[in-house]
Amino acid sequence: MTKRQTKAIILFARDPVAGKVKTRLTPFLREELILELYTRFLNDSIEKICKVSDADRFVGITPSDSSGYFSCMSAHRESSPQVFLQEGADLGEKMLNAFQARFDEGYEQVAIIGSDSPSLPVAYIEEALDSEKDLAIGPSTDGGYYLIAMREKTMDVFSGRVDWGSEKVLRQTLERVKKTGSSLKLLPPWYDVDREEDLKFLKTHLELIAEAGLEDIGTTGEFLKGLDI
Repeated sequence: MTKRQTKAIILFARDPVAGKVKTRLTPFLREELILELYTRFLNDSIEKICKVSDADRFVGITPSDSSGYFSCMSAHRESSPQVFLQEGADLGEKMLNAFQARFDEGYEQVAIIGSDSPSLPVAYIEEALDSEKDLAIGPSTDGGYYLIAMREKTMDVFSGRVDWGSEKVLRQTLERVKKTGSSLKLLPPWYDVDREEDLKFLKTHLELIAEAGLEDIGTTGEFLKGLDI
């Protein structure tokens, strides 16, 4: 993909394979339903980053594209995001490498989001990419973060003690940010969907959004309409 913008938005995603995604939703949902649900999370997350203004779009995948989902996406979508494999021993190293690769390509503002927040407002992503701070972080209600963005250079806030996947991630990362002396913008809090109670909240949230006519509830919302939970 030819670089067109000075900003880049990256979606980090897992290859949608049954039994390998959203595993904390079992046994609440059957594996085949979880796979269908996660596929819709991906659909809506990709649609979301494509709505971000003035930014080139990327999807960093792990561990591979064995499902064929991402190659199919590239073949059937105009202006499809560029897909690359995440590289690193853990999530922190993978994000660090993704940031560095984009800065090496000449981007000035880079943001990474995950695929666990299908209802995340596009405005929050744009706010991070418009920030003049060194870093922008979107706190998640589970103790992690749904977005991290950097401006002009890579700052290693990922190494050291970060218990990835735990409720300590945000606090430990903010401690690292403080040690680097980097300026920081905190975005409004949002939520990830990992567990049964998260999914029930998402369903209710999207139903209320639809009733209020606020925005499109996406393929995730349409799928959840038919799910009795």
